[in-house]
Amino acid sequence: MTDLLQSPAPSSAALAFDRLLAIMARLRDPQDGCPWDLEQSFRTIVPHTIEEAYEVADAIERDDLKSLPGELGDLLFQVVFYAQMAAEAGQFRMEDVIAAINTKMIERHPHVFGTATIETAAAQTVAWEVQKAKERAAEAAAAGRALSVLDGVAAGLPALIRAEKLQKRAARIGFDWPAAGPVIDKVEEEIGELKAELGDRPKPERLDEEMGDLLFACANLARHLGVDPEGALRRANAKFERRFKRMEALAAVDSGSGGGQESMPTSLEHLEALWQRVKAEEGKHAP
Repeated sequence: MTDLLQSPAPSSAALAFDRLLAIMARLRDPQDGCPWDLEQSFRTIVPHTIEEAYEVADAIERDDLKSLPGELGDLLFQVVFYAQMAAEAGQFRMEDVIAAINTKMIERHPHVFGTATIETAAAQTVAWEVQKAKERAAEAAAAGRALSVLDGVAAGLPALIRAEKLQKRAARIGFDWPAAGPVIDKVEEEIGELKAELGDRPKPERLDEEMGDLLFACANLARHLGVDPEGALRRANAKFERRFKRMEALAAVDSGSGGGQESMPTSLEHLEALWQRVKAEEGKHAP
């Protein structure tokens, strides 16, 4: 254990990481660096970081282990980019980033790096949340503000993921439906309220609010069903894309063209017939 927590001899991974740091420093060199990299800031890099994280998720979703190392490398590069910009501004360095996560992992795993005993994954989840709650309480006290059970749910998360996390936090103090049944009723209620806003002159702001309420209720239903709403929607997107592209291919065969938008039928009835044909084809190949 002592050997693990001390600095070992440089490994091949450590040497490769040092090279990555050197590459990043060169890219940001004021004289010989890359103009694009030199123009970036924390805020401009954020969208790229989010995109790279989703590309990692996409590779995993597709079981594409061949491309996963490259996608993880792209994501790692984002961390190095932030650290380089911070070092240039005298804020913090890569060593501080690594030290912070090292300390956090050791503190949150006292059963591994200390004398505590935690025997199951469920117990570890509870202990993890207790430790994070202590950290949030300390942060609130240091900032001189009241502590909320919703503290720490990042505002920058995708809305569907954030909805689920907010609901989980609220459930900790009993603010939750007892089962999935009442949540389904709530979803139907929200659909009814959305319908009620539809009329000759619907107000966009009211439609926006009711649509948001409906999506929030759907996220809550997914949570009660034990379904990851973000993952479920991602898979639904992939299914739609797969079926639509197959529909396009069938349309091209019907028209005798080589494909493309010009081969798509203009009739909704024709499109629906092709869509149902695609679904039937998939049904035949279902396990």
